[in-house]
Amino acid sequence: MSVIELTINDRAVRGDIESRVHLGDFLRDTQNLTGTHLGCEHGVCGACTVLVDGEPVRSCITFAVACDQQKVRTIEGFDEDELMQRLRRAFSIHHGLQCGYCTPGMLITARDIARRFPDADEARIRLELSGNLCRCTGYMGIVAAIKAVLQELKENPIAAAPAARAIVSDATTAAPAFETFAATPAFASKAPVAVSNDQPAAQRKGWTAIDDSFVVPFAIDKVWAFMGDLPSVTSCLPGAELVEHDGESVKGRIAIKFGPMSANFAGAARLERDDAAHRAVMRGAGQDNISRSRANGDVTYALTSEGDTQTRVAVTLEYMLQGPLAQFSRSGLVKDFVRRMIADFGARITAQLSGGAAPEASASSAKFNAGSLVWSVVWGRIKRLFGKGD
Repeated sequence: MSVIELTINDRAVRGDIESRVHLGDFLRDTQNLTGTHLGCEHGVCGACTVLVDGEPVRSCITFAVACDQQKVRTIEGFDEDELMQRLRRAFSIHHGLQCGYCTPGMLITARDIARRFPDADEARIRLELSGNLCRCTGYMGIVAAIKAVLQELKENPIAAAPAARAIVSDATTAAPAFETFAATPAFASKAPVAVSNDQPAAQRKGWTAIDDSFVVPFAIDKVWAFMGDLPSVTSCLPGAELVEHDGESVKGRIAIKFGPMSANFAGAARLERDDAAHRAVMRGAGQDNISRSRANGDVTYALTSEGDTQTRVAVTLEYMLQGPLAQFSRSGLVKDFVRRMIADFGARITAQLSGGAAPEASASSAKFNAGSLVWSVVWGRIKRLFGKGD
C-alpha cells in the first residue's frame, strides 16, 4: 500500500492505495467521479482522458501513485470553466455526441486543442483528435463543434482565458509537424552530417523505442560497407521500395497489410554515419495517403565485432505515429512484431552478404502482409506460456 495526496477538482484528497491501481479506477471507485469513462483500458480509445497538472493523460494506463502531489481535473471539474461551457454548447448544437461514452474524454481533448491551436484548420483538428475514438458520430459534428468554438473565441475572446500549454518546437525534443513528405532541405543537403546524440525516445512525448540486435557471420568492415549501401539495405526490408536516392538521402515507400487494413507510407529519409564508431542513424518521415496517418522515425544501428568473423548489429527503432493508425503503435504485441521484423532483416542481410537469395525475395516489391507474422508472434507467446520449445 502507498499513501498518496492529490488535488482532484480543487479538492485535497489523501488515502492509501495499492501501487497497481490505475488513476481511472481510483477516480471512479473511491471518488465516485464516474464521468471518467473506461473503454479499451489499453490507452487507445481516449474515453478516460483527464488532466494531470494541466496535461491530458490516459487515466486507464496511468498509475494513481504516479500522480502523487499533482492536480487532477476530471470532466466534473469544468463546471466553472467558460471554454468548456462553450464546447459543451457547441457539441450539442452541432450534434457532436450520440451515445456519449467518448464525450468526456473528447471534450477534454477538444479543450486542449482550443488552448494550443487557436488557428487550427480542419486537418489539424482531425489530427489532434486522432487519439480519441468515437463509434457513433463519424467525427463530423465533433470537428464542426470545435471549429465553431475557435471562431467564437476570435470574435468573443474569454476574458480570463486559461493559459495555453507550451508547444515544444525544439527539433531535439519533439517530432516535426510534416505538412508534406517531399524531401526537406535537410534531406536534400549533400554536406556531411555528424551523428547527433538526440534526446532518447523515452523522453520525447509520444515516441516509442524498441531495442534489439542480431548477429551477422561476417567481419565488421564488410557489414559496415553493406549497411551504407542504401539500395541493398532497402532490399532487405519487407514491403519497402526505393523510389529515389542521392548519396545519403532517399525517397521511398513501404506497404503494410494488417488484416483488413492496408497502409502505404511514402516519405523521405536521410542516413547519418559515423565511420569511426561504426554507428549510423536513419531519420525519416512519411504519410499514408489512405488514412492520412503520419509516421516519424529514427533507426539507429551500431556494429561491434564478435571475433574476426562475426558482427553484432544493435538496432534501436524510435517512432511516433499520428492519425488513425496511431492506435496500433502501443501494444506489446506490436513490439514483439517489430522485433521479429528486425530478426528477419538480419536474416536477409546475411543472405545478401552470402551471395544467396534473401528469404521471400519478392516481398521487397510486394505489400508486406503482417497478418502471418503477427500470428507467428502470438503462437510464440502461447508456446512460451505452456513451456513448449520450438
